[in-house]
Amino acid sequence: MSQYIFKMPDLGEGTVEAEIVAWHVSVGDQVTEDKVIAEIMTDKAAVEVPSPVTGRIVSLNGNPGDKIAVGASLIVFETGESSGVAAPAAASPAPAPPSAVIAAAASHQATGARVMASPATRRRASEAGIDLATVSGSGPGGRILREDLAAAPQGAAGVAPVCVRDERSETTEIKVIGVRRLIAERMSEAKRTIPHFAYVEEVDVTELESLRQYMNGKAEGRASLTYLPFIIAALTRVLESFPQCNALYDAARNTIVRHRAVHVGVATQTPDGLKVPVVRNAQTLDVWELSAQIRTLSERARNNQATRNELVGSTITVTSLGRLGGIASTPVINAPEVAIIGLNKAVERPVVDRGAVVVRRIMNLSSSFDHRFVDGYDAAAMIQALKEMIEHPATIFIPKSKS
Repeated sequence: MSQYIFKMPDLGEGTVEAEIVAWHVSVGDQVTEDKVIAEIMTDKAAVEVPSPVTGRIVSLNGNPGDKIAVGASLIVFETGESSGVAAPAAASPAPAPPSAVIAAAASHQATGARVMASPATRRRASEAGIDLATVSGSGPGGRILREDLAAAPQGAAGVAPVCVRDERSETTEIKVIGVRRLIAERMSEAKRTIPHFAYVEEVDVTELESLRQYMNGKAEGRASLTYLPFIIAALTRVLESFPQCNALYDAARNTIVRHRAVHVGVATQTPDGLKVPVVRNAQTLDVWELSAQIRTLSERARNNQATRNELVGSTITVTSLGRLGGIASTPVINAPEVAIIGLNKAVERPVVDRGAVVVRRIMNLSSSFDHRFVDGYDAAAMIQALKEMIEHPATIFIPKSKS
């Protein structure tokens, strides 16, 4: 008999600890090499961890929501004859390298050697006490989707729900872990440290809507354009005159870092909460390229497939609630950025135009700025410049002047 200590792997990017999001095994379980045993996360990047050995689980270090230091013991296995299974040829107490852990997890998903489901779906199944092996997936390749869980059998043996229901008080306790914990921490920090200056402006998007419909009619099989790529394209032009809004605040050095490249974060609602995938060098892309990147990155974020690199590095964020956009909103700045632009719902309204009441399509832009570094006048001037370009959308496509 021998023991194999699997330590919290180093996921790179200066990571010193990672959070346990979910266990997929219990103490006493017999596991085979490459079986997914846990889901861990750092900075919004979730990784399914496969077992490095075949053996019996002796101990698990930590509960969902706990943070474990890199290099600290995560799981202890018992290997050898007394464990009831054969030990690997070269078992070692050293942790498996991060690349091997991540590659093994990706290999499982690619080959379909196990139940196909995202980490978010697995976590919901665990919380609901659902055995995914009993669920029929309706997604590509039999992948189990969120809606497939609704008709699934409840209370699978050996599953310990995270939610604790107290029948006497009729309350439900849900531990704040994973992406939701990160969202809570980042939002609290942003509102606590950043003096937000909010500015809302009404924009006539009648001409933009006409152009959008015309271009979609000429799409030749391409996915339809929304307002978002047009507005991002306009934003990249406007920021040339307002570089103080395309910047990051380095609090450690007390320095504002202005960027010439525009890396736009696109706030995306996912089953796990809000994520912000990044369209890099948006100033170099046309509206079709912007549309394609927004769609691809958003889908990857919703399916929990986005890499850490795709979720960091934005210099300004755009958020849209689409049909739920309402009249106005007060978006929270995505620190360390200093500005965020929010799109509200576009509706037809009666307006006065040259003395006559006409119907126009109107949408509000709701923006927030870090008032420490962006003066109110400059914030208003930037939104007014963006408004002018959106209301005259042909100007978005005029070649930039060479300086």
